[in-house]
Amino acid sequence: MRLPLIAAFALFLPGAALACGGSFSSFVEGLKSEAVQKGHAAATVDQFFANVRQDPKVLKADRGQGVFQRPFLDFSKRLISTDRLKRGQSNAKKYDAIFDRIEQTYGVSRGVLLAFWAFETDYGGFQGDFNTVNALVTLSHDCRRPELFRPQVFAALELFERGNLDPRTTTGAWAGEIGMVQMLPRDIIENGVDGDGDGKVSLKTSAADALMSGGKMLQSLGWRAGEPWLQEVTVPANLDWSQSGLRTQKSTAQWEALGVRARSGSLARGLQASLLLPQGHKGPAFLAYPNFRVYFEWNQSFTYVLTAAYFGTRLQGAPVYDAGTPDSGLSGAQIKELQRKLQARGHDVGKIDGILGARSRAAVQAEQKRLGLPADAWPTPTLLARL
Repeated sequence: MRLPLIAAFALFLPGAALACGGSFSSFVEGLKSEAVQKGHAAATVDQFFANVRQDPKVLKADRGQGVFQRPFLDFSKRLISTDRLKRGQSNAKKYDAIFDRIEQTYGVSRGVLLAFWAFETDYGGFQGDFNTVNALVTLSHDCRRPELFRPQVFAALELFERGNLDPRTTTGAWAGEIGMVQMLPRDIIENGVDGDGDGKVSLKTSAADALMSGGKMLQSLGWRAGEPWLQEVTVPANLDWSQSGLRTQKSTAQWEALGVRARSGSLARGLQASLLLPQGHKGPAFLAYPNFRVYFEWNQSFTYVLTAAYFGTRLQGAPVYDAGTPDSGLSGAQIKELQRKLQARGHDVGKIDGILGARSRAAVQAEQKRLGLPADAWPTPTLLARL
């Protein structure tokens, strides 16, 4: 396998650790050497890495995220059930005092954290059964995203030194996240909060700790206190659809002048917002406020982010969205074909993966505009045929 440049370069450095790839045992030895160089005691490092193993199930999970190929309406219906909504409302009451503290201290609304709590672990019911250290080292060794996971290995080592992680027994998600709202080790170190006052940060067993830590993390990522994040709207039939998408921002007054209206209540005053049409101009429509962009610091999937943000509004009383009658979309295989055609036309769509991400949407919108089609960033069989 051809190594990335950084890994190939490391091969020629005496005693240097591979950035990724190569023999797994040699890679682990490199991590151990680097940990000692960072100032960790050799005995502690040996103990931390003593039982580390490569986990092929982690790599399988990383490669098999086909659920994100589902369109928003399908994805949201799959994740948002009546039971999940009722339990969210019940937890809002049960932990009312905690949510009051979070809102006062970090400015994050309860619906936002409840939605993350629901989607990440079903309110703490299933937090993942992957060995955390094995997952992080496996993903660091893998050459797909080592720059993301390698620092987390050393953060996990720091948690071990603090007595907050056991490399043999601590488990979580396949990507190394831990606890009820699934936070990576570095995020726990930087944003962990003792919400229940017992002197420990226990994100796996204490809802107060997990929720307070999640609130602090969102604030650190730029959450703006007291501001909305997403709002369902109605749009006029004659709107210039090329103005939709995250790349375009207008004031709410400008959107109102174009005929955009809140489906319930009124638009937030004095804020910039983007018009989102997840399944085109015939489907549901939302205004995304500045706080919506913080969601992408938590998860990069547009469909996941929009669904989590929408569920947060539902948990705070927003009505069920108007699904509309969107045009037929494309299958995962068809989106891959579309991405190849867009790439051939000079568009940067990232990886050909069958997932309609931000770059693919932007390219779709540009081609729709060029071809005289409604430029709403929703790819249809008509667009695919025209390309």
